[in-house]
Amino acid sequence: MKHPSQTQSQEVLAGLVERVTYHNVENGFCVLRAKARGHRDVVTVIGHAATIAAGEWITASGEWINDRTHGQQFKARFLRTSPPTSADGIEKYLSSGMIRGIGPAYAKKLLRAFGEKVFDIIEATPDRLREVDGIGPVRASRITAAWAEQKAVREIMVFLHSNGVGTARAVRIYKTYGPDAIQPGIAWRAISAASASRRPTRSPSSSALRRPPWCGSARVYRMR
Repeated sequence: MKHPSQTQSQEVLAGLVERVTYHNVENGFCVLRAKARGHRDVVTVIGHAATIAAGEWITASGEWINDRTHGQQFKARFLRTSPPTSADGIEKYLSSGMIRGIGPAYAKKLLRAFGEKVFDIIEATPDRLREVDGIGPVRASRITAAWAEQKAVREIMVFLHSNGVGTARAVRIYKTYGPDAIQPGIAWRAISAASASRRPTRSPSSSALRRPPWCGSARVYRMR
């Protein structure tokens, strides 16, 4: 995952979040333990995420640092999360409490009932959730609402990343504007407000923000 601001010294790290050691919900700072591709041992990743849970797949770009107290860590400038696809990752994610209405017990039940298609069921045919013992209309509604919320957060972060916004700043924008961060007219003000120490200017060669297809005709401005 390359970004215009990425330097040659930065690396890309991808893997499964084994444990969320720390997450500050106010500013998004997080310390993760991840099972990363190409690494035999679990590694420590530090960065920012609007939401994060064990079981999620992360793709991060940044650099390795040596902390005097905690040893080697991967310091991520960009950190993108996506839903897990393996049975182990799905169970960890559902058990984490990230999706309201599901805990460890229901995570096992859902995995037994739907296997690795459980997220497809939640999104496309949520009525089938009631096939699982103990899940009635109220719990099913909570599950689908929570899943939609998490999906929206991921899409907002992807949108901001695609416009060169680092994850720490993107979290601040999301915390300030919520879903409106991708609406026409809001994005530029959001990026500007989160960049008090930098004076953004409009790029003369650009006329539209890189945006998700549902966003309409948001205008684009690039950071220098």
